[in-house]
Amino acid sequence: MRWNQKPKPAPEKVKTLVSQLNVEELIAMLLVQRGIETFDQARQFFRPTLEDLHDPYLMKDMDKAVTRIETAIGNGENILIFGDYDVDGTTAVSLVSSYLKSFYPNVATYIPDRYDEGYGISYKAIDFAEDNEFTLIIALDCGIKSIDHIAYANERNIDFIICDHHRPGDMLPEAVAVLDPKRNDCNYPYDELCGCGVGFKLVQALAQNRNQTIDDLTIYLDLVATAIAADIVPMTGENRVLAKFGLEVINSNPRPGIKALIQNVKKKVITITDVVFIIAPRINAAGRIKHGNEAVALLTEYDLDQAEQFASEIEQYNSDRKDLDKQITHEALTQIKENNEQQNVTTVVYSENWHKGVIGIVASRLTETHYRPTIVFTKSGDKLAASARSVKDFDIYNALEVCAEHLEQFGGHMYAAGMTLKEENYQAFKEAFERVVSATIHPDLLTPEISIDAEINLTDINEKLIRILNQFEPFGPQNMTPVFITKGLKDTGYAKGIGTDENHLKLFVKQNGSEGFGAIGFGLGDKLDLVKNKAPFDAVYCIDENEFNGNVTVQLRLKDLR
Repeated sequence: MRWNQKPKPAPEKVKTLVSQLNVEELIAMLLVQRGIETFDQARQFFRPTLEDLHDPYLMKDMDKAVTRIETAIGNGENILIFGDYDVDGTTAVSLVSSYLKSFYPNVATYIPDRYDEGYGISYKAIDFAEDNEFTLIIALDCGIKSIDHIAYANERNIDFIICDHHRPGDMLPEAVAVLDPKRNDCNYPYDELCGCGVGFKLVQALAQNRNQTIDDLTIYLDLVATAIAADIVPMTGENRVLAKFGLEVINSNPRPGIKALIQNVKKKVITITDVVFIIAPRINAAGRIKHGNEAVALLTEYDLDQAEQFASEIEQYNSDRKDLDKQITHEALTQIKENNEQQNVTTVVYSENWHKGVIGIVASRLTETHYRPTIVFTKSGDKLAASARSVKDFDIYNALEVCAEHLEQFGGHMYAAGMTLKEENYQAFKEAFERVVSATIHPDLLTPEISIDAEINLTDINEKLIRILNQFEPFGPQNMTPVFITKGLKDTGYAKGIGTDENHLKLFVKQNGSEGFGAIGFGLGDKLDLVKNKAPFDAVYCIDENEFNGNVTVQLRLKDLR
């Protein structure tokens, strides 16, 4: 691990916040590091409201999208809501379809089959729309690069509205409206929305047009928060507002499908972390193992008994997904070792037998293990399909663009992408990708970095600090849980390895005779010798509240020790 302590922000900015907010210097410093430098910015950060959301009509083509939907409703046309099979896509389809169905009956949903149709808009879906007399398709979380598919639909007199958040190519599809805040000609004030977030802006615009207020739309925010958490978009601006109020819905009055997924979670409060590790993988498992339709059925079900039945089926898919994930990760690691590719700056692996539904997770696992830009390929029809994952601060999408001559198609963003290629081009692509990344990646990026916010002493940790840090939530990219370093710690003699293979570390630490804190280090079992016999060490950690049998205690969640 590289320990990288963030530079201290400008003292005058910190001083200003200390006096304006009446907070400790540490809190002011953490805020300035997050770009919060004024009283108004701090108020918006600590007390966000739904009034902070931008006018949806600021998004390019929003007026065209709303006009076309209202025309369709006026003419009694059939509307098809199409979306990708992952969490972002299925939540977006659930949101837009359930909103429209609340006042208009001629609405149906379509999720492509991961194996038969692949990612994005498919010709099969357009043929389905033509056969069933759908004249308008609203595509969510995909479509920004579907030039040929939209042309095919236009020839059949089927209109498209695209709601996407991926980077556009050089051309935009000839759709009625293309909603994507990443369009170069779109001046929408916030361009980091997820696909479901763009879908929500469309719903918000439709609602305004129908004299509804934001209060009428809060029931949909559990879906938006789930998508924001799962898609790992920045937890800033509108995303943070939507996630915060979505979490409130999840904790107070979630839709039956989400309620069924979390009813066995023994926690008073569901956090964004719980959404990432409990809700999202289960919704994803439907599209990975069976079909994304099952996730939409769960998320749009209003009867709790039926939702519980769907949730128990999805629980089984998730269990199957875990088994496959474990097996394929093991096979991929073996392949890297056998091919003696540990020294490469990239990881590219392929087996025709790997399950297409879990290659994205496997790519993430390999990135965790070898910490390289990683691509995992499997056979998909007569082509190879792949999922790519990157390391911090390296743009894998740009690297793929340079290798585009070897690819049939690709799409995604800085840290995650998908692609297909012809089998005969696999080796040439693999060599080109290694060459491109070798030439462009800074060697430091191949070692995982721990970004440290501030150095503190154990005596700085008190109830007031924890209470204010809790108000920094929800956490996510660009608003991560604060990470601290404390030097000269000693274990009080309780240090031990825990877990099945004793690969986790549990200790009780003090600093210069201060009050002690329990500490847990997941995956740090190999550091036990470092802290034995009360030898002094430095630690990097987050401050956690641990809930056990109704008791809440402060503990340090260790990230690394030296």
